[in-house]
Amino acid sequence: MSSTLERPPRRTARLDQVVVRFAGDSGDGMQVTGDRFTTGSALFGNDLATLPNFPAEIRAPAGTLAGVSAFQVHIADHDITTPGDSPTVLVAMNPAALRANVGDLASGGTVILNSDAFDERALDKAGYASDPRSDGSLSAFAVYEVKMTSLTLEAVKPVGARPRDAERSKNFFALGLISWLFSRPIEPTLAWIAERYAARPAVVEANTLAFKAGWNFGETAELFESAYEVPASKLDPGTYTNVTGNTALAWGLIAASVRSGLPLFLGSYPITPASDLLHELAKHKHFGVRTFQAEDEIAGAGAALGAAFGGSLAVTTTSGPGVDLKSETIGLAVSLELPLIVVDVQRGGPSTGLPTKTEQADLLHAMYGRHGEAPVPIVAARTPADCFAAAIEAARLAVTYRTPVFLLTDGYLANGSEPWRLPEVASLPVIEPGLAVAPNHVGADGEEQFWPYLRDEATLARPWALPGTPGLEHRIGGLEKSDGPGNVSYDPANHERMVRLRAAKIAGIAGAIPQVEVDDPDGAGLLVLGWGSTYGTIVAAVRSLRAQGQRVARAHLSHLNPFPADLGEVLGRYAKVLIPEVNLGQLSRLVRAEYLIDAASLTKVQGTPFKVSEIEDAASALLKEIEQ
Repeated sequence: MSSTLERPPRRTARLDQVVVRFAGDSGDGMQVTGDRFTTGSALFGNDLATLPNFPAEIRAPAGTLAGVSAFQVHIADHDITTPGDSPTVLVAMNPAALRANVGDLASGGTVILNSDAFDERALDKAGYASDPRSDGSLSAFAVYEVKMTSLTLEAVKPVGARPRDAERSKNFFALGLISWLFSRPIEPTLAWIAERYAARPAVVEANTLAFKAGWNFGETAELFESAYEVPASKLDPGTYTNVTGNTALAWGLIAASVRSGLPLFLGSYPITPASDLLHELAKHKHFGVRTFQAEDEIAGAGAALGAAFGGSLAVTTTSGPGVDLKSETIGLAVSLELPLIVVDVQRGGPSTGLPTKTEQADLLHAMYGRHGEAPVPIVAARTPADCFAAAIEAARLAVTYRTPVFLLTDGYLANGSEPWRLPEVASLPVIEPGLAVAPNHVGADGEEQFWPYLRDEATLARPWALPGTPGLEHRIGGLEKSDGPGNVSYDPANHERMVRLRAAKIAGIAGAIPQVEVDDPDGAGLLVLGWGSTYGTIVAAVRSLRAQGQRVARAHLSHLNPFPADLGEVLGRYAKVLIPEVNLGQLSRLVRAEYLIDAASLTKVQGTPFKVSEIEDAASALLKEIEQ
């Protein structure tokens, strides 16, 4: 079986960017198709950003709008920061996929249809009263009809598979066609098929034949005027890989383990969209990683806290509903003052909400969602690749200050991907655990003692003593402890002192984190302030406004508790501050309360990230107010 395809001379037009969306039933393999197209583009050298979108049901009703799965990828020959506001090319495998996605397609865009799927029954299930191919509703687009199903069945006949099994390869036909259309490298896809399905040779052959059939159809059918090429982008020198947020975060935790010398322990219960963190970390036992899939969220957090007491770099991963259940254990970690990383991959809520959609609505939960005065640091990742650095920073704060730390990502970052330049391990921060090794106090009788709450003067962190260390025996538990000796104490004055010490410890972190980095080349009157996954869209919106001659500044927060020490001074420089959030204004509430700034809130809770145009329009309106 040949591993390459012949490439006869052909006419190719050049594009600087394109946004492609693959859409079909949840069982049509659209996530695999999009991922393979993305990987090919990454290997080709394009900058890229992706937006997977899939239903919550494991197998939603076929042919219905509820069952549509989609994958959008933006590839370019220059630096980009978003998966694109609107696809320019939509590949629709059935009527439901068309109807669910055509409203997002850019005017003048291209629609490629699997025409075999457009029968009367399928049209009815998708809610079409008439066939969109002939009723004029697609007149604003260039429409290409391809009999993907029947061409796939014909191509895989040599395998001898049953029609139902053979039809499953039609996503690879679509991938082959789009790979031809945009001049993607084909060898990586063929190699991946051979490796991924190596245990099932018939599947390897079927998918390979379908992929080649799609490529050859594009080459020979003369359906398209030409193929297109998006040249490689000019990236900084280095070794790159295409990485999702969940994978980058898992690798960051491993790197933090290596740089701290602490074994990594994950206590977790599977939950969308955080489960891939458990899956990825379970692959890396050779780094000393230990993963524990607990029976529930409470057990996962409890096991992680126990591992922290035992001297591990302890992590528990979850999404919003799991944070609800872990809250008591997080409060216990605050009281014990042990390092614990709580990863919250946010999703649409409340309750089960929108489990496969994105949201930024857990910020106030992370800030206040525990009984008593129980402040914790909060770190938020801004891009899929930045999840790596955010994980290391969360580990640094947890270990240095002996505290649980919230690390916030979301479904958009977790499942999205981008090229990432691999860092040099030696360049990563060193995290010093500073474990206690000897008694730290001399008693009135002259004997050496160990006081578990005798604090470091610089950080206010208490000693971290591993169980079983001779001479360092100490009491732990959820009851309030006395300052210094750590005995159980019900004294009112001691309780207030301990509460204030714990709060001062967290507040003091502001002196050990970077100041706000402000991008303001022109002395703007408007600052767009973001946090988390709004980063890429804000960058693109500000770039667009500046290209129009507008003066706009931007800043982005990675540390949300405590805020950077100079944030108040930065906010005071601007006549207007705009805060876009995928919630109902949680950061804006905190900023208004802390700094008495009348920040304008731009909110969205539709389970999807902001479009560039939405932020651009809101900023333009505030710029007009400044001019008046």
